[in-house]
Amino acid sequence: MRHLVKPFLLLGCLLALGWLAACSMFPPAPLATAARPAGPTPAQMVASIRAAGARENSVIAVNPLRDPGVAVLRDEARRNELAGHYVEAGNELDQALKLNPDAPDLLQDRAEIAVRLRHFATAERLARRSWSLGPKLGPLCARNWQTIVEMRLQAGDQPGAANARHQVGQCHEAGITRY
Repeated sequence: MRHLVKPFLLLGCLLALGWLAACSMFPPAPLATAARPAGPTPAQMVASIRAAGARENSVIAVNPLRDPGVAVLRDEARRNELAGHYVEAGNELDQALKLNPDAPDLLQDRAEIAVRLRHFATAERLARRSWSLGPKLGPLCARNWQTIVEMRLQAGDQPGAANARHQVGQCHEAGITRY
């Protein structure tokens, strides 16, 4: 009986070694997740949005009077954003929007926090609402449309991004030339 077990044991060992050798001959296939090119980070998108507003130095600059409670919430949201606490910043801005739901600047601030949280559809919706309620010229307008540019690019919608870029340029109103 011993002489029958030895050949089967030897055959089993040889098959196992052959299987291990075959596995090491072929490298593992690359993962499919690396195929998509990386786009800008949310921080880079927000920087681009804010830069568009900073570049816009048209005649129009609307600075609404602010309820003191809303101002405190907005300031706290800015502190939370600077500290990297984006959820808390969003919560502060949501509370401010409950007090003043049609404030275009608050809507845009909340859109930028939505970008940081990767809530891209929400960010675009808020930016469009901000634009529809806002002055349609000046820095806020440029931030609105640059948000839409970034969201369209993130979605892979090149024609939509090109249209939004055109709208960023429409936010400028030149002043009267004085001599």
